[in-house]
Formats: sequence, structure tokens, C-alpha cells
Amino acid sequence: MNNKTSRPRWVAFVAVIAVAFGALTLFAGGKALFGGDEARAAAGNAVPFVLWFNFLSGFLYILAGIGLFLWQRWGAWLAALIAIGLVVTFALFAWHVAMGGAYEMRTVAAMGVRTAFWLAVAYFAHRRLGRRPA
Repeated sequence: MNNKTSRPRWVAFVAVIAVAFGALTLFAGGKALFGGDEARAAAGNAVPFVLWFNFLSGFLYILAGIGLFLWQRWGAWLAALIAIGLVVTFALFAWHVAMGGAYEMRTVAAMGVRTAFWLAVAYFAHRRLGRRPA
């Protein structure tokens, strides 16, 4: 069966969102990390390990989006890896907050959205693609 015809319609939409999300993550994270004093001040109490993780994962978002758009099994596996990384980072962030560390509420919201999105993508991609014969 042709991979293109077996790809569900929702996958192209999700793949485009993943690539756009990755590009925006790279732009925002890069600005906060490398943008100078004014950009760092605008980031407020950004937690450095969360900022770095999110910036670097932006590259993976784009790659996973491409893999899913092409309906490749590795795209589903990369989505799962991203989801696991986000869950671990979110847990470490929660620990940081519980220990009294400074943070921004927008980080809580952004990590929640990222984690929920990639958990859903990984789940549905694996249901449709992860078990497909090679």
C-alpha cells in the first residue's frame, strides 16, 4: 500500500503544526538565550534548564513534523521521545518550583501545552503508524 494514501488526513495538519511549533520555539528560545540583555529581561524568571531544553527540542519538533508528514515510523518514535523528554523536564521544573525556585507562570502554561500536544501526537501516531509493518 502506498504510504501517502494510507496517511490519515489529520496527520498532515498535525505535522504542519509541529513544524510551526518548532520554528516558533527556536525563535522564542533563541531570542531569550542569545538576544542580549533586553531579551533576557523580557524572559523574566525563566528557568535555564527548561529554556535550553525547549530551545533544543525545537529542532526535534521540526524533524518529527517532517517524519509524520512523510508518514514514516521514525516520526512516531521521535514524537514519543519528545513527549518523554517533556514529561521529564516538566517534572524537574515542578521540583524546581516546589523547592522555592523562581519561575514564570507562562512557563507552566507553555510546558503544559507542549507536553499535552506531544503526548497526544505520540499516542495517535503510534496507534496508526508505530505498529505498521515496515
